Amino acid sequence: MRRREFITLLGGAAVWPLGARAQQPERMRRVGVLNSIAADDPQSQRRMTAFVQGLQQLGWTEGRNVRIEIRWGAGDSGRLRQYAAELVALAPDVILAVTVSSMVPLQKATSTVPIVFTQVTDAVGAGFVESLSRPGGNATGFSLSEYGFSTKWLELLKQIAPRVTRAGVLRDPSNPSGIGLLAAMQGAAPALDVEVNPLGVRDVGEIERVIAAFAQKPNGGLIVVPTALTVINRQLIINLAAQHRLPAVHPYRYFVESGGLMSYGADELEQYRLAAGYVDRILKGEKAGDLPVQTPTKFELMINLKTAKTLGLDVPPPLLAIADEVIE
Repeated sequence: MRRREFITLLGGAAVWPLGARAQQPERMRRVGVLNSIAADDPQSQRRMTAFVQGLQQLGWTEGRNVRIEIRWGAGDSGRLRQYAAELVALAPDVILAVTVSSMVPLQKATSTVPIVFTQVTDAVGAGFVESLSRPGGNATGFSLSEYGFSTKWLELLKQIAPRVTRAGVLRDPSNPSGIGLLAAMQGAAPALDVEVNPLGVRDVGEIERVIAAFAQKPNGGLIVVPTALTVINRQLIINLAAQHRLPAVHPYRYFVESGGLMSYGADELEQYRLAAGYVDRILKGEKAGDLPVQTPTKFELMINLKTAKTLGLDVPPPLLAIADEVIE
């Protein structure tokens, strides 16, 4: 995506002071962004707005001292590989990798260009860094959680829908983080009297077929693992869960805002604001491998009471009491 298109995308969300220039032009730096979802996705726009505004607050202005080269993978692994190579060929000062889907091809494309990643689960286990405190190499960033975090989704599903004895875990098998998340849930399942079923999906057609097949047996519920595929097709997943009367736990609040039953996860936009800080430090001379990987300190629980009522669920008062937000 070219610079003018990116400015149009952000609309009024950011101010671009291109008119006032210093007498001596500043050195132009180049920041690449590999985004795993599409440019026209509202959440993608919010992510990039948070990132760009974070840069602006640190003195980096598009067209004056920084040029942002952004590419949108739209959930297509082939396109992400192509764009990863394209961004590296531009010799940027640093690249922002949005989610594991972008990080995997970028890691293969370069071992020298600094990379700041966001929304990565277990960066050490995925092989992106040597350790959280001393990443080493050319990458660092912001991790969503460790794999064990996924057991909380399973617990919440059982709390809001006690009748559930079968949990279908909707995930993209090509995403490496899904393996660890699934394994953690399978380990916790016996204590909750729940059978965990992996539901591998690689495209829209599989999402429809797999959910419909899973719903044929009673007492089922869904857990949606965050991947580019599930984020891009979130409205379809929400609609199918409603159609088949499946209680579902989602990874992000915007799923619940769109009609999903429940979500539990970190504030993802905060990761983009923080990522701007790491990009700033790298542009000023620090090495990515010396910056510790950061993990969230706060997680949000959201519940949609309207969806719960539609599914015939009575949300337990203790669960409502700990919710950060309840949609009436």
